[in-house]
Amino acid sequence: MNGTPRVLIVDDQPDFARGLVRLLAKKLPGASLGCVLSGEEALADLARAPCAVLVTDLRMPGISGLDLLGAALKRDANLGVVLLTAHGDIDTAVAALKAGAYDFLTKPVDSEHLTRVIAKGLERAELLAENIRLRAVVAACGGDTGLLGQSPAMEQVKEAITAVAGSDYTVLIRGESGTGKELAARAVHSLSRRASGPFLSVNCPAIPDQLLESELFGHVRGAFTGAERDRRGLFTSANGGVIVLDEIGDIPMSVQTKLLRVLQEREVRPVGSNKSLPVDVRILASTNQDLESKIADKTFREDLYYRLNVLTVRLPPLRERREDIPLLATAFLARACRETGIGEKEFSAEGLAALSGREWPGNVRELLNFVRRLTVFCRGDVIGPAAIAAADPGQGDPADIDNDDDTPTPYLEAKARVVDAFTRRYVERLLGQTRGNVSEAARVSGLERVSLQKILRRLGIAAEGYR
Repeated sequence: MNGTPRVLIVDDQPDFARGLVRLLAKKLPGASLGCVLSGEEALADLARAPCAVLVTDLRMPGISGLDLLGAALKRDANLGVVLLTAHGDIDTAVAALKAGAYDFLTKPVDSEHLTRVIAKGLERAELLAENIRLRAVVAACGGDTGLLGQSPAMEQVKEAITAVAGSDYTVLIRGESGTGKELAARAVHSLSRRASGPFLSVNCPAIPDQLLESELFGHVRGAFTGAERDRRGLFTSANGGVIVLDEIGDIPMSVQTKLLRVLQEREVRPVGSNKSLPVDVRILASTNQDLESKIADKTFREDLYYRLNVLTVRLPPLRERREDIPLLATAFLARACRETGIGEKEFSAEGLAALSGREWPGNVRELLNFVRRLTVFCRGDVIGPAAIAAADPGQGDPADIDNDDDTPTPYLEAKARVVDAFTRRYVERLLGQTRGNVSEAARVSGLERVSLQKILRRLGIAAEGYR
């Protein structure tokens, strides 16, 4: 929801409707409350401004509560509608719930129960709005790839990819493992004039040293034991397109020398042949290693480094783009649900905050695999901090749920302790990093500002103390 969420009370008894507004205003200070006295007025009000939760009497002159329910949901399918009636019966309740009501309560209304129901309705509305926003951003940013993101770091990556794609110069793509280097290479290829040509990628460390030369440059019959016929190498197969040399820092010195010749002469010589073959190939190389240190150690040729490092694209680790984690997690969850055939699931706002606060040494690849694990093992439709902690208990603190006298702790109480302890640690660190700037903290965490303020109030944390 944008701004303060609205709760609209609809009842043909003015004293009851206005009294309910006064009561709820004290218990739900974060919401804007209003009331109208008929279904017709309610529809007019909904036409003027969006509403998070609609609480309506069932039996009213003119438009009944059930009719209002149908008309309101037709206008906004995500609206939470709570029906109240003094004539409650099972048939009416079932009909209302089947028609899309969020909940059904009978008069006289228990104020505490009603407050809890509306509070849950507001949380649901916030969750739906946040997921709609994230999905829209995912679609606008180009789907569920690891290059998804709106952080300044990822905007720089996209600008760099667009810039280097326009030439045929060699590109060195650098970044930690799991940051999406191959995705960046594919993006460069797809934006280049060679987009219709071949795209071949070779994982250099995965091929034994004695076979790598043959794999890259090809061989002629009889070049070595087992070479029963001529074989084209990847450079020849990629003619007119792109070849990606993944983890270039791990190739042996002997192959480095021959690769240097390819870059200089634009030709390859198959193993065992005395003739060179011209090739028209753009080379993209990637590495997660410190090539400068390898040059100093004499394990990587300096002249090859300068040939490869004509243009550079650096992929940032996830710790430098935490604000992208909610987008990535939302996209990965949708993908995992499609892959497994499981019905749609979504993260709660606190769940996204929990993911944003975790360390991801494996970067985007680790996040993707973790979300896949959550998809399979989380039974509910909404994934929150408790499910995240359960999926990776190694990051939890068992002491947080133990009693000093070894008395077993009730599940819900233990769960609440773990969630609150995590939330407190995360928010305190977040405020420390943003120097108490709540707006900046909300942006970095992926939470709406209103949601973060609610968390701060619930935990009694004052942002002013971090400024």
